[in-house]
Amino acid sequence: MYIFGASGHGKVIASVLLANNIDFIGFIDDNPALKQVMNQTVLNSNAIENLQASTIVIGIGDNVIRKKVAERIQGKYLTVIHKSAVICKTVVIGKGTVVFPNAVINAEATIGSQVIINTGAVVEHDCVLDNFVHISPNAAIAGGVNIGEGTHIGIGASIIQGVTIGKWATIGAGAVIINDIPDGAVVVGNPGKIIKLNS
Repeated sequence: MYIFGASGHGKVIASVLLANNIDFIGFIDDNPALKQVMNQTVLNSNAIENLQASTIVIGIGDNVIRKKVAERIQGKYLTVIHKSAVICKTVVIGKGTVVFPNAVINAEATIGSQVIINTGAVVEHDCVLDNFVHISPNAAIAGGVNIGEGTHIGIGASIIQGVTIGKWATIGAGAVIINDIPDGAVVVGNPGKIIKLNS
C-alpha cells in the first residue's frame, strides 16, 4: 500500500496508519525533489509500473488536486479510520475517505468518497457529505446538513442543522453558517457572509 502525496496531509495519514498498526510501502509524489519523508522512500509516480493495481490512500488535502489524482489513478483506494474516531454503525463511508483522531460521525450520516474528516471534527446525524469534501479540525456540522462536492469547511467552523452548502464552496476558519450557501461561495465570519462567488 502507498500514500500518494508526501507533504503534510500525507504525513498525518501515515501517522494514522502507524497508530492502527497498518504497514505501508512508502510515499508516492509527483515532486522529484522529494526523496525521503518520515524515514520512508518517496517514489515518483512514473516509477511505479502498475500503480492502477496498487492499494492507495491519497494524502493530499487540497480538494481539487485530490480529485485530479483520483481521476488519473484508478487504484484500489483504502478507507482509513483512526482507532480513536467514534463512528455510528449506521454511517456509510465511501472509498478513499480518511477519518482522523477523535473525529465523531453520528447516526445515519453518509460520507462520500475521498472525503477528509479531520482531527476532532464532528459530523452529526443524517448529514450528507459529497465526494472530495474536506472537514477541517474541530469543525462542527449539526444534524441534517448537506455539503456538496469539493467543499472545504475551515478549522473550527460551525454549521447549524438543516443547512445546505453547495459544491466547491469554501467556509472560512471559525465561520458560523446559519443559512444555505450556493455553489462556489467563499464565506467568512459570524454569522457567515459571502465575500466571493467562484464560477
